[in-house]
Amino acid sequence: MHAPDPDDVALAHQWLEAIGRPDISDRMAAIYAMIGDQVEARSPACVASGRCCNFESYGHRLYVTGLEAAWCIVRLDGTTPLLSIQTVQDARQRGGCPFQVGTLCGVHTIKPVGCRTYFCDPTAQRWQEELTERAHEMVKAIHRAANVPYRYMEWRALLELFSVAMPDSAANRG
Repeated sequence: MHAPDPDDVALAHQWLEAIGRPDISDRMAAIYAMIGDQVEARSPACVASGRCCNFESYGHRLYVTGLEAAWCIVRLDGTTPLLSIQTVQDARQRGGCPFQVGTLCGVHTIKPVGCRTYFCDPTAQRWQEELTERAHEMVKAIHRAANVPYRYMEWRALLELFSVAMPDSAANRG
């Protein structure tokens, strides 16, 4: 990883500060609850068994907003995989997510919108696209209403940025 731009590090700190606000955190929780309700109502099948978390072999990338990444980062605990620049770089080398443990998601309850709404079930294609777009618009609205800068970036790039922005945090300690 190249040295991050100081403005990007400052932006990561803004997202972390914002997600610590109850009004923003509560709105994010409401979006995730809405997604959970929609997914539960449709009961899509997961036939890939975690293969979609290996971005390179699955042929896609996960993009998230700054607030989504901050939501996940501040909720990491001792039961989740360690977040560090090294773990992100190792995951990048493997082609996948640094939070994948075997075929399972190590941050399942705190994962971003794209992970919550994506299913390889062919019958889910249309509604999952609509749900993803609706949820993303809701997250963008939080950014706007709270005057929090908006960025939509590749997941691992954001995780690297947060690793630099929070070098002494519990998220970066083993």
